[in-house]
Amino acid sequence: MVQKFLKQPYPYYFKGKNLWIIAALIFGMSMSFNFFFEPFVVYRPEHKVSFFWISMIHSLNAFLSVLLIIGLNNLSVNEDKWTVGNEIVLISGVLLTIGISQFLVRDQIYANPDNWSMRYFLEEIRNTYMVGILFAVILVPMNYLRLMKAHLKTAQTLNNQQQSDFFPQSVKLLPIVTQQKSDDFDLNLDEFLFAKSEGNYLEIYFENGEKTNKVLKRMTLKELESQLKSFPHFFKTHRSFLVNLQKVAQVKGNAQGYQLEIKSYSDSLPVSRGMINDFERKYKVS
Repeated sequence: MVQKFLKQPYPYYFKGKNLWIIAALIFGMSMSFNFFFEPFVVYRPEHKVSFFWISMIHSLNAFLSVLLIIGLNNLSVNEDKWTVGNEIVLISGVLLTIGISQFLVRDQIYANPDNWSMRYFLEEIRNTYMVGILFAVILVPMNYLRLMKAHLKTAQTLNNQQQSDFFPQSVKLLPIVTQQKSDDFDLNLDEFLFAKSEGNYLEIYFENGEKTNKVLKRMTLKELESQLKSFPHFFKTHRSFLVNLQKVAQVKGNAQGYQLEIKSYSDSLPVSRGMINDFERKYKVS
């Protein structure tokens, strides 16, 4: 049960402006929690600076640790494969870094001959995890359930819509130009399911009765998308997928967003987090 929960998709919010907002919120929460509640033993005679500045330094450590660890994670993260487990591991890494940084500044703020002892090293890490896990245990599951509930509800609404309301098609075969003239082809719009980007090639899937056929063409997803721009029911749900919304059999909701079940195809296709609002508008209009 726990393992299944940890593998559930989870939205990744830590990029761009969001990272700075989250780091700033953590700084504010840490400053308020440390200064006003004094959660751990405060022995003022050994303070080199006022308790306000000690709280400020600890909070700044948390702020910088969040920017450092999550910033490094952003260099290689795959948002579409992010899970609850990944979220917890990332938070654990941030907390460990904060705890180590709190230990490294002890000599600057406390007049204690044992500042560099293993006791205080473990104590700083323990204290950081005690506070951090308290927030994480509460906030991560709550946010997961909130997102899951919202996307499941919207997915049900989308599934209840009449498929006959999609944009009508007057064209059945559309000439498609590829990067290699001998590879040009006519796209059957009635049978087209979706296209998947694979490097410099494009996998194009067609409906064939209860089966699916696939052809490989030398072109990019962007090139195909531009040639299908007159047909609003062809929609780029993800940087690697262009989907015929007429062929969506069911929309499934999870905490990360939506997964699309396509007619005659066994696997689900993703809707990336950045495309969720556009997808909802497009699907409702369709």
